[in-house]
Amino acid sequence: MNTTLLLRRCFCCSSSSPLASSLKKKPLVFLGSPQVSTKVLDALFNASQSSNSSFEVAAIVTQPPSQKNRGRKVLPSAVAQYALDRGFSPNLIFTPERASEEWLLANLRELEPELCITAAYGNILSTKFLNIPKQGTVNIHPSLLPLYRGAAPVQRALQDGVNETGVSLAFTVRALDAGPVIASQRFRVDDNIKAPDLLDVLFDLGSKLLLHELPSILDGTARAKAQPQDDSKATLAPKIVQEESWLSFDQEATILHNKVRAFAGWPGTRAKFQVVDAENDQKNILDLKIITTKVSSNSGVQNAESDYAAFKNGALIITCAGGTVLEVLEVQKPGKQVVNAAAFWNGLRGQKLKACR
Repeated sequence: MNTTLLLRRCFCCSSSSPLASSLKKKPLVFLGSPQVSTKVLDALFNASQSSNSSFEVAAIVTQPPSQKNRGRKVLPSAVAQYALDRGFSPNLIFTPERASEEWLLANLRELEPELCITAAYGNILSTKFLNIPKQGTVNIHPSLLPLYRGAAPVQRALQDGVNETGVSLAFTVRALDAGPVIASQRFRVDDNIKAPDLLDVLFDLGSKLLLHELPSILDGTARAKAQPQDDSKATLAPKIVQEESWLSFDQEATILHNKVRAFAGWPGTRAKFQVVDAENDQKNILDLKIITTKVSSNSGVQNAESDYAAFKNGALIITCAGGTVLEVLEVQKPGKQVVNAAAFWNGLRGQKLKACR
């Protein structure tokens, strides 16, 4: 956890002369944590270095270091590491447990930021925080607000099988993702895109949207044009929990395929199978992580009553509810590497694979 830090102002001029005052860049504070947030920070860093830029990144707020990877090493957030790699002062990277901590608020008041920008920060902002920046706080949210307000908008949209989503730039208020929308960008969703890839696309679009709207936000005119959200059309995107990762083949193949796409990365999707060795009369339960799937265009590839998986054209063929068929293209056994369906099938050595329902 950070303690109160001695701030170093990063303004390009410190003189009180009128000329120096006119050249002073407006300080922004960026809040973000995961890898996808670095797209936005990178765009801000690059734009701020332009000869005609009117702003600079004066400080960064991110999640505290945490244990990561198999070695369980304590490492900084992706945003903190990226900022350090770009040469940003470590004294201006704040890592509070909560954004309401008084030492953080005191440091931000000292900085007098013109604007705060959030992109997947992962922490609730208090009223005291929101009152600090002169032009408020804006958030890059990967959905077309008021749709999918909450912690997992991309995952929930994919789980629902939407064919269109987008990204919104909105002012932050105390209610969840409910502030006026400054601008939004629509995006057509491919049937096979996974959540991590869609997140990358939407935050890339969000970065461009932010830079386009930044002049109007900084001069205050964005407030007037921002559109209030229609709360009656709001939908929620609650945080995903580990227990949701299980697949049930008594659902239709499209539902399962959408869940595999939505939960890709974390927590992933899993299913239980029974490995049947008829020769030795042995049956073992296998917990298998389902990595990549597609919905078969050929229903009735196998008997709709069959619980046994087949193998055809490089895919495990599994009959689901309503006679629909799911093709499993990649899987991962516990403690093993991801393999394609052909390698997994060959490893069964003639044993049968029965889907547990």
